Amino acid sequence: MDAMKSMFPSAFEVPTPKGAEGWQDLYPYYTHFLPQRRQQDDATFWFCNSQHWPTPFRPFDTVMLDFAIKGLGQYNTRHLLVPPANGVDYRILNGYVYFSPVAVPGEQIEGRVPHFMERAGHYFMNWGDLYANWKDKVLAKICELDALNFTALPEVEALEVVTGGVGLDSTNQLFDQYDKAIELAYKIWQHHFEFLNLGYAAYLDFFGFMKGQFPQIPDQAIAKMVQGVDSELFRPDDEIKKLAKLAVASGLSPVFEGDSVEVILATLATKPGGKEWLAQWEAAKDPWFNFTSGNGFYSTDKYWIDHLDIPMGYLKDYIKRVEEGDEIMRPTAKLLAERDRITAEYREMMDDEAQAVFDGKLGLARTVFPYVEDHNFYIEHWALGVFWRKMRQLSKLLKDQGFWENDDDMFFLNRNEVRDVLWDYSAGWAIGVPYRGTAVWPEEIARRRRIYEALAAESPLPALNNPPEVITEPFTIMLWGITSDAVERWVKSDGDDGALRGMAGSPGVVEGMARVLRSPDQLSELQKGEILVTPVTAPSWAPVFGKIGAAVTDIGGMMSHAAIVCREYGLPAVTGTGNASSRIKTGMRLRVDGNAGTVTILD
Repeated sequence: MDAMKSMFPSAFEVPTPKGAEGWQDLYPYYTHFLPQRRQQDDATFWFCNSQHWPTPFRPFDTVMLDFAIKGLGQYNTRHLLVPPANGVDYRILNGYVYFSPVAVPGEQIEGRVPHFMERAGHYFMNWGDLYANWKDKVLAKICELDALNFTALPEVEALEVVTGGVGLDSTNQLFDQYDKAIELAYKIWQHHFEFLNLGYAAYLDFFGFMKGQFPQIPDQAIAKMVQGVDSELFRPDDEIKKLAKLAVASGLSPVFEGDSVEVILATLATKPGGKEWLAQWEAAKDPWFNFTSGNGFYSTDKYWIDHLDIPMGYLKDYIKRVEEGDEIMRPTAKLLAERDRITAEYREMMDDEAQAVFDGKLGLARTVFPYVEDHNFYIEHWALGVFWRKMRQLSKLLKDQGFWENDDDMFFLNRNEVRDVLWDYSAGWAIGVPYRGTAVWPEEIARRRRIYEALAAESPLPALNNPPEVITEPFTIMLWGITSDAVERWVKSDGDDGALRGMAGSPGVVEGMARVLRSPDQLSELQKGEILVTPVTAPSWAPVFGKIGAAVTDIGGMMSHAAIVCREYGLPAVTGTGNASSRIKTGMRLRVDGNAGTVTILD
């Protein structure tokens, strides 16, 4: 183990990529590995969370990291008192985020149990009502975000402002709207974690019970008992599938051979059955096209509703497959039959007392587990999509005032610097003098953009410092797939048989050609039957899961999105391989064994 540990360097020994000198200026001080805290930070094991943040941040985008991790921590540590887990500490190194879950000291775990049971029990006992209330809260905040509107300050205040004795100017609204946007994003992230950790906790409780009953039971067998979920996260994909079937049934397929979304939609309006199809398209857009091809954490993420060519591309592919006779719907009936079979098989091996406990824990897991996926649509996709749209509006407004050169340049400032620019704009407008920032920001943004591009050109280290002898923190294992075995795999290049090893995320064995993708912009390159190899998948990649043969990721555990979605589509998956996307090249022939968690390069 000592030899293995020495393979992970200290953050203070990791060189800065060429051209990225001064990258620390892009991020807040509290995200740095500080020399003054080297002793503490070097004594901590950190892993790169490329599952949620696979690329470096622009400075403004750090708002999502801050709010997400603070929200996660507050529910574990201050709201629910999850017995074994507090929050997750985080740092940024060369633009990538590193996590270190904070375990509860062993002597404190027992004392937290009754508090957790009381607090979590209230949610579990009132799940339906509380979840309905959660949706109302989130939808209300989405409406508040959508109502925000950033407009340029007027040349002169309207006469009514003077005659009405308002006593305020238009800059108040500008500040209020920006502050409101940041406040809403902050609150939305807190809502994000209100139920999420409970969804994982109920599954982990069931998982622990099954391991106690059957120590040799495969993790996949337990996961199968909660599969076949009817998650709202699948609705955008399902809506596209319904549109594809309607297009074929209505004889409209030839129209979709055009390239331009605008031309296709205009042509449909002139065809028999076209107006009915367009009505269903419009109905699907709100809300289901509030869906990103990324994960919602970056200002660069593209949303369907803003880029209609994305859903149109999926639609064209589905139309072609329907015409070829493919079944494009998820095999839900098959999944449910397998779920019920394996559930009954293990239940029959228990005595009456254990069966009663089993029924209760499984029933709770099935009730609450769908939230683990559902929340993604409402938070990461819909709510954050509206937030980014409003921030792009503000960035363009300030670009038009001469503060920077490009529509997206604002995202190279952090959220506090943006407020300083709003003051500069407001003060210059009020006093009648030039803005100072027009002489500062264009050059500084260009510098930061060069640094950001240099950071993005380098891959992150998988981990830092000494791993613990045994990793036991349950969320770390289930979500990220960070286990003692996984850490050892990061050090060793492969197994004795030459296979890459990871977590058996979804069962089945498939052979096929590899397609290595590093960006959602490359999804159109996937061909039918290919094996998707990628650092991490996003929930919004669901439309391609119907055409691939299997999926392989660098990071992710049994409850990662890649594993969950592959199980729902009946596809083999191996997650948490560490470096498959670097080791494998497009065109290689692979064997993916989702039962054993191995990936073999055949040729």
